Amino acid sequence: MSASSTSFAQRGQRGRPDDASSAESELQKGIALTRSGKFQEAIPHLLAAEGQVSNEFAAGFNLALCYVATDQYKPAIDELNDLRAHGQANADVENLYAQALLGNRQPTEALAAAERAAKLAPKNEKLFVLLVEACMDDGYDDVGLKVAEMGLEHLPKSANLGFEHAMLLVGLDRLDEAKEELQKVTGLAPGSDVAYIAETQKELFEGNAAAAKKAAREGIEKGIQHPVLLTLYGEAAMQAGVQPTDAEFADAQAALEHVVTVRPNYASAQISLGKLYLLEGRVDDAIAHLNSGRELDPRNPAAYSNLAAAYRKKGDTQQAEEMLAILAKLNQEQIEKTRSAPGDRKKGYQGQGHS
Repeated sequence: MSASSTSFAQRGQRGRPDDASSAESELQKGIALTRSGKFQEAIPHLLAAEGQVSNEFAAGFNLALCYVATDQYKPAIDELNDLRAHGQANADVENLYAQALLGNRQPTEALAAAERAAKLAPKNEKLFVLLVEACMDDGYDDVGLKVAEMGLEHLPKSANLGFEHAMLLVGLDRLDEAKEELQKVTGLAPGSDVAYIAETQKELFEGNAAAAKKAAREGIEKGIQHPVLLTLYGEAAMQAGVQPTDAEFADAQAALEHVVTVRPNYASAQISLGKLYLLEGRVDDAIAHLNSGRELDPRNPAAYSNLAAAYRKKGDTQQAEEMLAILAKLNQEQIEKTRSAPGDRKKGYQGQGHS
C-alpha cells in the first residue's frame, strides 16, 4: 500500500505502536538516524511513528527524505503529495518533491516544483544547490541549468551557485562560458573553499596542471579539507607528472585516501585514487578503486581507460578488451552529443532533515 493511500489519521491502524510515547520514541530514533545519514535504517522507525505523533510533518518529511536518499522515488512522491495535500507545501517540501520527481524521470514536473520552491524561499541558496546537484546526478543538466539560473537571479553573488552553474555548462559542452563563470566565482568569495576549487578546476580545464596543483595545494595548506579540492589536488598532481619517487606523490596519495575514507561514494576520488595506485604499480588496489568509481559513475570514461590499462598490467586481456569496448561506446555517444555543439568542446576533469 502506498503512503498516499491512507490519511494521517488512518496510518495508525497499520500495525504500529499504540502507545503514544513509543511512537514519539520511534520518531526521534528515525530523525537521529536520518541526520547521521543512515537512511535505510531510519525508514522502519519513521513508518512506525506515522499517524501517531504530534509532529506529523517531521515524520512524513524525514520519511520522504530517506526514500529519496535510497532511490525509492515513488513512495517519496506519495509521502510528499500527502504533505502537500494537507497544506504543508513549504519550500523544503517542494524542493524535495522536485528531487523525487527527477529520480522518477519526471523532469517537467520537477522544474515546476523547483519554481514553486523558489517562490517560497528565493534567498535559500542551499535549496537551489541541492536541486542543481540532483539534476546533475540524474542526468538532467538542461533542467539543472534552468534551476541554477533561477537561483542566480535571486542570489547573483552566490559563489556556490556560480560554481554549480559552471559545472552544468561543462556538462552541456559550453566550456568557454564555464571558464568565465569559474573566474567570477574566485572573485565572489576569495579565500573560500569554493574559490580554490573553482581556480583549480579552471586551470585543469585550460590544461595548466602545474598551476592547478599549486592553487589546490595553497588552499589545502590554508586548512581547507573539502573533498572536491583534495580530489582535484590529487588529479592535478598526476596530470603535472608527479611520480611515486617524488615527495608530493605521498601528499597526493594521502589527500585521495582521506577523501575515499570520509566520502566513499565520491566517484571522482575513487577513480583518481585508482589511477594513482596504478602509477605506483599497486594493480589490484587500482582495480578495486577504479571499479568502485565505475559503479558509482558508470558513464565516466576515465574509469574504463584506466581499468583497461590495469587489467593489461595484470595480464587479463579479456577484461581489458571489455573495458575498451565500453569506452569506445561512451566515446561514440559523446561524439554524437557534441557534434553540433558550439564553441570550445575540450573536456577537463569533472569533478537536511526536520525535527
